[in-house]
Amino acid sequence: MSLLIKKGHVLDPSTNTDGIRDILVEDGIIKEISEQINVQADKVIMAEGLFVMPGFIDLHVHLREPGFEYKETIRTGAMSAARGGFTTICPMPNTKPAIDTRDMVEWVNQKAKEEAIVHILPIGAVTLGQAGDQLADIKGMKEAGAAAISEDGKSVMNITVYKQGMLAAKEAGIPVFAHCEEKDLAGRGVINAGSKARELELPGITNGVEDIIAIRDILLAKETGARLHLCHCSTRDSVAFLKWAKEEGLPVTGEVCPHHFTLADEDIPGNDSNYKMNPPLRSREDVAALKDALKQGILDVIATDHAPHSKEEKEKSFLDSPFGIVGLDTAFALSYTELVESGILTPLELVRKLTVNPASVLGMEKGSLSTGKAADLVIADTSSWYAIDKEEFLSLGKNTPFQGRKVKGRIKYTLVDGKIVYQD
Repeated sequence: MSLLIKKGHVLDPSTNTDGIRDILVEDGIIKEISEQINVQADKVIMAEGLFVMPGFIDLHVHLREPGFEYKETIRTGAMSAARGGFTTICPMPNTKPAIDTRDMVEWVNQKAKEEAIVHILPIGAVTLGQAGDQLADIKGMKEAGAAAISEDGKSVMNITVYKQGMLAAKEAGIPVFAHCEEKDLAGRGVINAGSKARELELPGITNGVEDIIAIRDILLAKETGARLHLCHCSTRDSVAFLKWAKEEGLPVTGEVCPHHFTLADEDIPGNDSNYKMNPPLRSREDVAALKDALKQGILDVIATDHAPHSKEEKEKSFLDSPFGIVGLDTAFALSYTELVESGILTPLELVRKLTVNPASVLGMEKGSLSTGKAADLVIADTSSWYAIDKEEFLSLGKNTPFQGRKVKGRIKYTLVDGKIVYQD
């Protein structure tokens, strides 16, 4: 089958393409990209006035299956990803049971093959059951297809075990994704330690909770030579540490989530747990530092930390509800509106943080519209404003603080291996 995309504004950071092009897809592969292609195709998409980009890659999602299917499943999470323009997503291992063995990685891969409309690259746990005291079978999980290891949802607090995990990941040739949280210092905190915490009389989470583990993990990466990726950076010092690591030539990268560079703790309207996530929304000064780090290239990747929960769970108070918000359906629009419309990033720079940069973190050749590559691509309209409506989400989770927010960047088509898996 052939597909011709006509007159789209192609943004491909892998080739620095930023201009009007036609794209011909045959049997799921990009056959030709040029200023004008005149062939008879089975299907034609007129993309004039639209951006055509490589499919986005999300290094950080929670699909909840197995164990918490009432929150999300591999099938519904993949549908949500496609609606958001993501063609490859990496689910974290904090399921029940955890993704901590070769068999569990193979189970996720088989389930994804049967039910997912986007590519699924599972991430394995660092320790068995994510209990923090005994290494998981990192070599076996890599051989089964795990793209990385992570203890996401917590940090491995036993530094000796964590060092062993880093060495095993280095040996296996996969990166370590670090959730940076000093759990004893975090205590019962549920919100950033600041004026909003005092106003709402809620226990706070200081910046040090993240910063202490961020610098610890960077120093461990320096000692072991492991590739380290800092998840959901939220503080000014964590990006300062990341900048230092890059200057030292260490194999360290970092991601940031749209909610952390779009909202500050003072934007929390009250006891609304749709604003509760971990790490929490930080101060205006932290938000400014994150945006500057994106502009300077210190933060390499934009990821969602997509964390769906049930309506009943999120209707509880800030103190009693679970951490997390959904992000797949809204990430591109929030990022485009907050970063491109304000002039912080160019459209091509934004797309780089959603495509080739996350692919590079994984050591994979993805995120490109080059000829001969699989036709994983997304087409988006950034010309008009619209209001985010959680009832349109394809995720089972509707827990978002962005309901009604005006944005630009509506996804019109998502293609995986040349097949249209989402159309607005």
